[in-house]
Amino acid sequence: MVLTEPISIDGDERERIYGYVEAHGAVDARQVRRELFPQDPHGDPQYDRAFRHNVAILKRDGYVAESEDGTLRIAVDLADEREEFSADDVDVTIRPARQEDLTGIVGAIRRVAEEMIYIEAESVADELDHEDVLLRHNDLESRMFFVATVDGDVVGWAHLHVPKLEKLSHTAELTVGVLEEYRGIGVGSGLLDRALEWVHENGQEKVYQSVPSTNEEAIAFFEDRGWTTEAVREDHYKLDDEYIDEVMMAISL
Repeated sequence: MVLTEPISIDGDERERIYGYVEAHGAVDARQVRRELFPQDPHGDPQYDRAFRHNVAILKRDGYVAESEDGTLRIAVDLADEREEFSADDVDVTIRPARQEDLTGIVGAIRRVAEEMIYIEAESVADELDHEDVLLRHNDLESRMFFVATVDGDVVGWAHLHVPKLEKLSHTAELTVGVLEEYRGIGVGSGLLDRALEWVHENGQEKVYQSVPSTNEEAIAFFEDRGWTTEAVREDHYKLDDEYIDEVMMAISL
């Protein structure tokens, strides 16, 4: 399933199954069955066959994927392609994120947010904490993440939010960040390139983001890669009693 495609699931029970999986990120199939079909408390084989049939249809149509241990998650039509490179004796892997990366991503965002250089990213972390779900694809939004890891630990992220409102469906909002100790070795560039590649492949025409005017390093980073400043909102942020402008940047694909 492509995360930006409309959802068109045939059958009320299959819609309920998909909705439950989408809202939980990764969930045991037995839990889905217990929660959605409590009228079958004793594991009637007939009900079990019906449930497995509906799951099989959702898998066939590319809406859910099931791992060997019976965990269901929304299916993402994206090869688990890994980019690996070494710089300054650090081995970095950039790949699509999975539900299991949620804690590491939130931790990385929080550490960057502590520097007070990326206000919008902090709201992303709050949303993830509240929902406890990483990837989303429903009638309101699609949400995709890529991660950079070192020795399995998340050291950077790229987040894309695609609204389903028709008038904005050609756009995507980006946040991207790297822990301070891993900046300057190509991690941010790799994450940004991967995110823009995904956006382009999924038909979006414009990507935008906002950063505080005090984050001159980030503004220069994006300008060097073709981003332009579309607007500046004066005194939009207030940090330690100081008013700071918001710089709204974008790139057309």
